[in-house]
Amino acid sequence: MTTIVPKLRRSLKAKAPNLAVERELWDAGREVVVGIDEVGRGAWAGPLTVGAAVVPRDKRVYKVRDSKMLSETEREAMFGRIAPWCLAWGIGHASARECDDLGMSEAQRLAARRALDALGLTPDAVLIDGNWDFVGTGNTRRIVRGDATSLSISAASILAKVTRDRILRSWSPMYPAYAFEENKGYPCPRHKAALQAWGPSTVHRRSWAFMDSLLWGGVPRFTRPDPQGTLFE
Repeated sequence: MTTIVPKLRRSLKAKAPNLAVERELWDAGREVVVGIDEVGRGAWAGPLTVGAAVVPRDKRVYKVRDSKMLSETEREAMFGRIAPWCLAWGIGHASARECDDLGMSEAQRLAARRALDALGLTPDAVLIDGNWDFVGTGNTRRIVRGDATSLSISAASILAKVTRDRILRSWSPMYPAYAFEENKGYPCPRHKAALQAWGPSTVHRRSWAFMDSLLWGGVPRFTRPDPQGTLFE
């Protein structure tokens, strides 16, 4: 079945990521170059998810963009093209409980390790979106706004975002009050109102500081020495 990708909006046409950094590394003898990106760090519920992607040198998929620039429909359509196009790709998650127990920074490192393990390849170089090295393998390169400029990172961002969104949508029938199909576990007025009315569910991250004031309904409250903050303000 052919995946039909919606026509790119005019505002996105001039914002295509490229392979400039990847080609530099390939030319230097780094055969396996991995793009990696994270989604879900600021969510109130659900996993923190990291995507990893190894893209081919000589075969392009057009219309790849940073996942945040695309609509949900566009991301879903691109997922169906990117996944078979990649030479290898992997997804790693850190659960809400792991985010609470480990703290967000270590949870992000854990999800990254799981994503790289899922590739089935040994990376020669890892490209990371942003200025923090949460991979720590000694062969990383940090790229600010890498999800908008590096094709490998852009591909990883779409794979991670769509995978996580699908998980949250699948949970919506089990937790209808929180409207996960709409907010994917992120802050929004309806999600806030549901938390204040019903308290957190078992898939919420219990270490956000605002959880102190909510009803818990028998679910044990978790308090870290370094609470994550409020996000209600």
